[in-house]
Amino acid sequence: MFQAKHSISLLFNANKVYDRQVIEGIGHYLQSSKVDWDIYLEEDVLTRLENIDEWGGDGIIADFDDPTVQAALVNAKVPVIGVGGSYSNAADYPDVPYVATDNFAVVKCAYEHLKKKGLERFAFYGFPADQNHRWAVEREAAMVKLCKEDGYECSIYRGHPTRPETWQYTMNRVTDWIQALPNPVGIVSVTDARARHLLQACDHIGKLVPDNISIVGIDDDDIARFLSRISLSSVTQGCFDMGFQAAKLLHRHLDNEGLKNKRVLVPPLGVSERQSTDFKALKDPFVIQAMHYIRQNACRGIKVDQVLDFVGVSRSNLEQRFKEERGHSIHAEIHNEKLDKASKLLKESEVSTNEVAQVCGYPSLQYMYAVFKKHYNQTPREYRIEHSNNLDT
Repeated sequence: MFQAKHSISLLFNANKVYDRQVIEGIGHYLQSSKVDWDIYLEEDVLTRLENIDEWGGDGIIADFDDPTVQAALVNAKVPVIGVGGSYSNAADYPDVPYVATDNFAVVKCAYEHLKKKGLERFAFYGFPADQNHRWAVEREAAMVKLCKEDGYECSIYRGHPTRPETWQYTMNRVTDWIQALPNPVGIVSVTDARARHLLQACDHIGKLVPDNISIVGIDDDDIARFLSRISLSSVTQGCFDMGFQAAKLLHRHLDNEGLKNKRVLVPPLGVSERQSTDFKALKDPFVIQAMHYIRQNACRGIKVDQVLDFVGVSRSNLEQRFKEERGHSIHAEIHNEKLDKASKLLKESEVSTNEVAQVCGYPSLQYMYAVFKKHYNQTPREYRIEHSNNLDT
């Protein structure tokens, strides 16, 4: 009868994108190292915690960002590897081998991304401070430190917990904060979910993103990205590598290597840049309005006349302003926006070329082929193949 060498329990919330990516990294270590482990992953982590002392397994990898999980494992009889956020104070780390996302590096990645856009005003949207969001406190402190070192002020807003019964109040207060910020401003949001609050509030009050407010989140969560009309720039954390490193630590621990309280800090992978931070330091208010309208509607097949109607100025006036600010015509801006969208879809998705043409507002697939041949000297299919290969290398 088959019997695995070790039984390992994973204490994570698989409903969260962060936890799922950590679990995926653990799975990759299992496949690449061929360790002989049975893996237990409970749908309800709290149920496992109630009887954790009675579990006859050999090791645990657990989410230590959850204080309930951490407290339940203080007197664990088997090796425990903690996974969570980093701390600026060494005394805050748990008394077990620990793999952490580098919170300071994560925030710095977002902050530097906004600085490179030419922004000089900054803000941070976080969480109310409590034991369940210790990582949020660390990220807020990192943002304050980075701004202070560069001589910038930073507006901090922690907001409120999101509950159905207080949702409208919460969003009204977010809106009040946004309206009080000087423009243009770059906001780092503690998570993608909180960044969605900002995008929604800006949409309701007519704040132009990214022209007035540039927003970068943390997590690169597909759900947050697809639920907003404006695509969200976000920091991709090294969650996959965290899971891999945690499994590697446990493997070493089970092989009786002396790890004591070894810590591994995992840096972010970088910023996935999208529309919410496509800031170009425009000064002309009419061009800003036109750019916002073009970003929102270029792929709906709009023409120059519709842009003029939206802004409410003459064609000669706006064309002149566009030439001064952007260096090209309104028509070229619409063309570029559609081409950028099509290029990203070909590089980052498996959507068919015919669907790409439809989504991006081209009158036909043949027309899009002609555009790509003229601009890239490649067909859309050739463009996709070349850039897919680059992503794999």
